[in-house]
Amino acid sequence: MKIEFPFRNFPFVGLLSGMFLILSSGSLQADPIRKGPQPIKPAEHGIGQLVKAFSFSDINGEQHTFGSEHAAQLTAFCFTSTSCPLSRKYLPTLAKLSHSAPAHVQYILVNPIQSDKKENMQAAAQQARNAIYVHDADGKLSQYLQAQTTTDVIVVDAHRTVVYHGAIDDQYGFGYARAEPKQHFLKDAIESLLQGQQPSIAATDAPGCDLSYEVVKDTAGMTTYHGEISRILQRNCIECHRKGGIGPFPLDSYEDVVAHAGMIQTVVTNKTMPPWFAEESRSSKTSTTNHQHIWKNDRSLTADDRNDLLAWVQSDHPLGNLADAPKPMTFPTDWQIGKPDRVWKFSEPIPVQATGVMPYQYITIDTQLDESKWVQAIEIQPGSPEVVHHVIITLHIPGQGKRSSAEREEDGLWAGYVPGQSVWKYPKGFARYLPKGSRLIFQMHYTPNGIATTDQTRVGVIYADAPPEHEVRIKGLSNHHIRIPPFAKHHREEASLKLPVDATVLGFLPHMHLRGSACRYEVIDTTGRQEVLLDIPQYDFNWQLLYRYTEPRTFHEGDTITFTAWFDNSAENPANPDPTETVYWGQQTFEEMLLGYVEYFLPGVPPGTPLTNTARSQKQQGNLPARDNKNFQAFFLRFDQDGDHALSKEELPNRLRSRFNQVDSDRNGLLSYEEVQESQAQ
Repeated sequence: MKIEFPFRNFPFVGLLSGMFLILSSGSLQADPIRKGPQPIKPAEHGIGQLVKAFSFSDINGEQHTFGSEHAAQLTAFCFTSTSCPLSRKYLPTLAKLSHSAPAHVQYILVNPIQSDKKENMQAAAQQARNAIYVHDADGKLSQYLQAQTTTDVIVVDAHRTVVYHGAIDDQYGFGYARAEPKQHFLKDAIESLLQGQQPSIAATDAPGCDLSYEVVKDTAGMTTYHGEISRILQRNCIECHRKGGIGPFPLDSYEDVVAHAGMIQTVVTNKTMPPWFAEESRSSKTSTTNHQHIWKNDRSLTADDRNDLLAWVQSDHPLGNLADAPKPMTFPTDWQIGKPDRVWKFSEPIPVQATGVMPYQYITIDTQLDESKWVQAIEIQPGSPEVVHHVIITLHIPGQGKRSSAEREEDGLWAGYVPGQSVWKYPKGFARYLPKGSRLIFQMHYTPNGIATTDQTRVGVIYADAPPEHEVRIKGLSNHHIRIPPFAKHHREEASLKLPVDATVLGFLPHMHLRGSACRYEVIDTTGRQEVLLDIPQYDFNWQLLYRYTEPRTFHEGDTITFTAWFDNSAENPANPDPTETVYWGQQTFEEMLLGYVEYFLPGVPPGTPLTNTARSQKQQGNLPARDNKNFQAFFLRFDQDGDHALSKEELPNRLRSRFNQVDSDRNGLLSYEEVQESQAQ
């Protein structure tokens, strides 16, 4: 028989665009940006409750009855979606579990998202062909079973009693992904139940896209979709959440917004969307004056917008008058920067696996430029944006040696891509320099999403009409000898740069890996006055944003800019690859970096002027790899009389000076630690 579901209201089903890529603009007391499944009290999660028998139809129209006399020993209702990023990641796992399940265990995949496309659901059903796939378009089944998210699983025994309610495993969560799960909650629970035992963990939360059902009294007053809400979304969300955008679903229609009201409420309340990390206020440590810096690309909601949006999504969603609607936004269908003057593309597609974690991939493209160019706009377009976490493009400049400073990541950043930040565009009079014969080195970080695919990223540029007034440069404040102890919860490291000349800063781009938890840029001027420039109390590796000033700020010779970072190497960090390891600098995500990029120009310095080596005046921390032989470090430091982590010819004894030019591979008049080490290996 068909069940009479005991409620009247249809659900409002919420999804989050890339919830695993969430950011926080809140304080240190805000919810963690990385969340994995956590055990909860079983009685508070429906364990032991009775589920009445009911009938339903699968995606192919076939009728089924749950609770019949021929019921399976265990039935696993696995909630899913083809538009929720975490659900897509878990589809291969569900397919594998259902394929290997004993005959007396039935898997039923329930999709409660009304707007998911039929062809995508049919493809998912084919992938998990050993399970029954149900499109619960009105959400009644999901609400009756009290599903909380689109990765929730509810296991019911033959007596129609809920015996498990929680996550599949802990391989994926908000803000992290593991190569393999550490805990197999669902698999372990089913194995225990088949053996007549109670699961050791019977209930957890399940990080996924929230499902919201309850409609509450309208508290929005005169706030309507056409009048206010559509405008808030246009200002803050539609750039990504639109047809053809990087968001997994659009938010540019009333129907779409209502369908996702539950998750909108969650992420706006938690300040995890729109993605923006920067703390709202800055203050000098030597005065009581607050310094409110306005960022040109600030995505955060104003207090009024946040209040209006929250009130509206918790109401009955008044539509309002169509005459009040804003003009629909339009977006380029190809290049946001306009038609490029030159495009470079991977020569071959890069395979991206379906599950797990991939190491960085490095692809080199020869620009084949026979003359140097000034570049006014750069746009990076991933071929498969759904699996591209970030792209970093550095330059290899001919004639500067195998390990030129431009090729090193801290000094050679030329452009980058993260979701929502694919364009580097400069106003008239500003441009980046692209020397002739340069090679573009792409660092590709792929995040498998449940479907094996390929990627063929491309980059387009627009050249400046004339040489610029200012050359835009990027410098990385780096610390190569970071050492993060095992289980350290709030480990602090820093790098600093004493300015050898005046510099005007355009913006900042901090970079750490999976253990990075917070960071801060500060300046100490020549009088000792200290000021916070950018404070990020909750750093998220998944969103590596550029924070660009509305009005550039000039700092003066002798000022010191510091980049301080905190790392969480504890077991409480669900993204942590291994809390038992001592962590050092390294390229891969299981290692760490402390790298604070500064985008700037030098006022009064003609564009194209090569920078003289400033190692002596920088006093920058971190040119010594911490894992290298300690005796060799001691040898190097014995001759490094001024402590700048570089050796001049004058610092060396006469017996070693004869090989100086041979070892100085980049011809900068100083020997780096790496150059000396490489010479010893030859």
